[in-house]
This record gives sequence, structure tokens and C-alpha cells, in this order.
Amino acid sequence: MHDILQQLGITENNNGASTGSNWVKSSGKVITSFSPVDGKKIADVVSADDKAYEEVINTASKAFLEWRLWPSPKRGDVVRQFAESLRKYKEPLGKLVSYEMGKSLQEGYGEVQEMIDICDFAVGLSRQLHGLTMHSERPGHRMYEQWHPLGIVGIISAFNFPVAVWSWNTALALVCGDVCVWKPSEKTPLCAVACQKIIADVFTANNVPEGVCNLLVGERELGERMAADVRIPLVSATGSTRMGKAVGAAVGARLGRSLLELGGNNAIIISKDADLDMALVGCVFGAVGTAGQRCTTTRRLIIHEEVYNSFRDKLVNAYKQLRIGNPLDENVHVGPLIDKDAVKMYEDAIERCKTEGGKFLVEGGVLKGDGYESDCYVKPAVAEVQPHFNVVQHETFAPILYLMKYKTFDEAVAIQNGVPQGLSSSIMTLNLREAEAFLSAAGSDCGIANVNIGTSGAEIGGAFGGEKETGGGRESGSDAWRIYMRRQTNTINYSNKLPLAQGIKFDL
Repeated sequence: MHDILQQLGITENNNGASTGSNWVKSSGKVITSFSPVDGKKIADVVSADDKAYEEVINTASKAFLEWRLWPSPKRGDVVRQFAESLRKYKEPLGKLVSYEMGKSLQEGYGEVQEMIDICDFAVGLSRQLHGLTMHSERPGHRMYEQWHPLGIVGIISAFNFPVAVWSWNTALALVCGDVCVWKPSEKTPLCAVACQKIIADVFTANNVPEGVCNLLVGERELGERMAADVRIPLVSATGSTRMGKAVGAAVGARLGRSLLELGGNNAIIISKDADLDMALVGCVFGAVGTAGQRCTTTRRLIIHEEVYNSFRDKLVNAYKQLRIGNPLDENVHVGPLIDKDAVKMYEDAIERCKTEGGKFLVEGGVLKGDGYESDCYVKPAVAEVQPHFNVVQHETFAPILYLMKYKTFDEAVAIQNGVPQGLSSSIMTLNLREAEAFLSAAGSDCGIANVNIGTSGAEIGGAFGGEKETGGGRESGSDAWRIYMRRQTNTINYSNKLPLAQGIKFDL
């Protein structure tokens, strides 16, 4: 790992505040990054103190005044070069993601590829930031709307996707003419330091103003400060629903904008008309990928009673084949949880499930001994439950999968929708009517609804986000770029008269 850190410019001690090529000195708390893979210390990062925070925000504010005037295609070309640099660093950055966060190496590489993909998307978008034209009711007038940059975009990201979610926001914000201030999770600060160094080199080569991309490493209080800062018109926050409610309240109190991508409690409906072998792959990966620490992780399976027993048996057999261990081994399916706090939440959820009457088909537990070099490895668990169980209503960020039966399609949809969260959902069926009904207004109430694929693994071309307690925000593709800009309606009078709208007369 030493060679990987060296390639990415990470040393034993790192500053956690940066305006680009300038790493701001700070006397803040030292945050030590430990790997959940083996429990070993990776490196230290000095968090941003008050003075560093102010320097970063002030530098970003000044940079915006220049960056917003760069033509969008020129900004897009800088993002294109960032994508090229990410291609160069894909292997070491992917390995760092895997080692610092604990996800499998393939998922680590996949996360960096997702960064590349969103940059490619943003490059094309840089020539497509279009408004509308409208016919005026007044003769000799023309109306249209255009979109302008907002200013500073504050990005608060979570540990489970330590680089990709930042890039979703940053790539779009940059081509829109905004500047970014990133507060990564304090659990994965080194991934953020590596990304900042990569993009800073690209910016320096293109004479991008200092302060267009900024980094602030710190704990919860730093995110709270960003949420309350009137100089940051948009705060994009990814994390728990509890955190999102606090951010949304703080930003809303100052009439700012918030983009919230919060918890998920995602379900797959297994129809009696499903291809069960294909469904099995989607369900298992959805449930155990990233050790159940995705906001799109499959947490509930709603299975038709006619195929319940056969699919249950397939699932239990598949779980016996899972390989748990060091995620840097490409043959491993499941790595560790992020830390001991996550392990405690996992154990508590299992106990609550048992207390409510859940029957475990695949028992959970913490793994110790050879091959498990930290205390963060756990067994993916499967339990039979009832939809009304309290534990099923909440998101546990761990590999626990709940199974329940249904009789009718309407019952399945009601169970699927009957939780506070509304991020991702799927149905496995070869029945066209069921598929279309699931995607209709009377079907899934989630921001993402899939047919014959799982709940996780979204592509960047579509807008990503959910409803209800998931926050309502949309990131990544489609027209998600609009959240990073302000809309302006323009009316031009090219006549020699000044008629008023609605036929109002005002003669002098």
C-alpha cells in the first residue's frame, strides 16, 4: 500500500484544507485514517480549523468571479482532462478506495470508472446548458430564459462512496460555472486528499483560478458550519436521513438550496413470473455488495407465495458460496464494515429482529481468526420477517436481508411502498402487465424503479435520488445540472413602443 500512497501523493501527515495547488496550514484536530481491511493506520490528516475554513471560503468566492466568465465548453475541456487523469490513476485510486473504505477491489475500480463516466457526461453537457424561448403577448417583444452559475457548491459526502458522489456533484457544478467546497467523510479522508491532488494538477496546467475546487476535511461540526454559511448557496449532502434533516433545516433557515440524497430501504419484488436464476444474481449482489453499505443496497425481498420456498432455498444456497475477506483479493465477494460502530449497529439490528420474531435462515455474526485482520468482518445474514416489524422500517447500513411473502401484486406494491424511505426499487417479472404497473403512478413510489435488474448499480446517465425520507434530491445525469444553476427569464423589447402585459394602460 505504501507504493499506492506514494503514487497518489499521500504522505504520513497531510493537510486537510486546500484551495487547489495551495494546501492551507491548519492547527485543527488530527484525524487518523485506519483501514477496516486490517485495522492498520494508513496516515494522518490535519482537519481544517476556523482560520483555514475562512481562507478556503474566501478564496472560493473570489475564484467564482473569474470562473463563471469562462465559456462553458472551455470549462468542459478542463473536466475532460480531469477524466484523462483519472484514467491514468484508476488503479491506485481504486485500490485506495478499497483499502480505506473496505469495499471489494472491483467495486473500488468501478467507483473510479463512475468518476470518469460522469466527467465524460459533463463534457458533452458543457455545450448543452440550454434554456427555452417563449412567444410574448406583446408585439415587438421576445422572451427567453437562460441559466447562470450559482456560486459556491458545498459538497458533504459519505464514507461508502468516498470519491464517486463528490465527482457527480463536482463535474456538473464545474461545467455550470460554479466552484466547489468538499467536506468528505472523516472516515475516508485520504481518498479525498488523493482526488484533490489529481484535480489540482489538471487545474494548474490549465491556469484555472485558485479556489475553483476546494477541500475541507473535518468532523460533523464542519458540515454544520457549511450548512449555515450564507456564502454557500447550494449544499449537496449525502448520508443518513437524520443528517439530512439537520442540513435541510439549517440551509432552509437561510433560504438556501439543499440537494439531499439520504437513506434507502430498498426492496425487490420477486414475481411468480420471474426468471428466478437471473433474479438471484441481482438480489445477492444488491444485498451484500459493499457489505450492505450502499444507499441502494437491497434490504427487503418481497416474494410471491408460489415461488417463495424455491427462491428462498436458492438464496440460502447462494449465501453459502459467498467469500468474505480481504477486499483487495479479487476473488472476495464481501469485505469488512467501515468500523466497529457499524458492527455494533449490525449486531443490534439482528437482536431487534429476533426480539420481534424474525427467523434467521442465514445466521449473522462477527468473524474472527485467520483471514480477518480487523474486527470489522461480519456474516451477511438473511431473515424471514413480517412487513410491519419495526426493524424492517429502518435502514441498517449492513448486510442484513429481510424476506417476506405476498399473494397479490397490489399487496406487494403496498409492502414495497410501506416504509418511510423511497430511493430504489425493483421487480423481477416476465409479466409485461406487472412490469408496466410497477412503473406507473400507482406503482413504486421511489425515485428509481427497475424491472429485471437489482436496486443498486445505477448508471450516471439517469438522475439519481429518491423521495420521502430519501430527501428528494437528484444528482448525476438527465437534467440534474439545473440544481447547480439559477434560472433567469429575459424579455427584450425591440419595438419603438412600451406596451404593458395583460393589456394594462398607463398613459402619461
